Amino acid sequence: MPLTEGSKAPKFNLACDGDTKAKLSDYAGKKLVLYFYPKDDTPGCTTEALDFTAQIKNFDKANTSILGVSADTVAKHEKFKNKHNLKILLGSDEDHEVLNAYEVWVEKNMYGKKYMGIERATFLIDENGKIQKIWRKVKVKNHVAEVLEAAKTG
Repeated sequence: MPLTEGSKAPKFNLACDGDTKAKLSDYAGKKLVLYFYPKDDTPGCTTEALDFTAQIKNFDKANTSILGVSADTVAKHEKFKNKHNLKILLGSDEDHEVLNAYEVWVEKNMYGKKYMGIERATFLIDENGKIQKIWRKVKVKNHVAEVLEAAKTG
């Protein structure tokens, strides 16, 4: 059954930068912005991560944590964070387990060539582990402001 707003968020356990782990249960009692992005240090992904970093204090005020996820390694995440001074946590899903659970590991098409990749998507998960809002096929411009507004009002 496809994930929808109001669905229970799939559990996860991800290796993250800074030699840490992140599980859905770690965020009980807080909201979580779980955002999926294709690749570290590419233009759109960098802009999105910088935008989330710039708003981190406002997300904190809204009792909301941020976790970015891609299939990049933890080492690549650390390099990406250090290069751009990112303040958000980044999770590594090299085996695509969480990407599949959140239905963002999808067939893509570029110049007629089909391949599997990550659909840029964001899930706002409420304090009880339910999906409050889903954004699929995200366009980076103004996205973080929209997510922050939903976190504040939801």
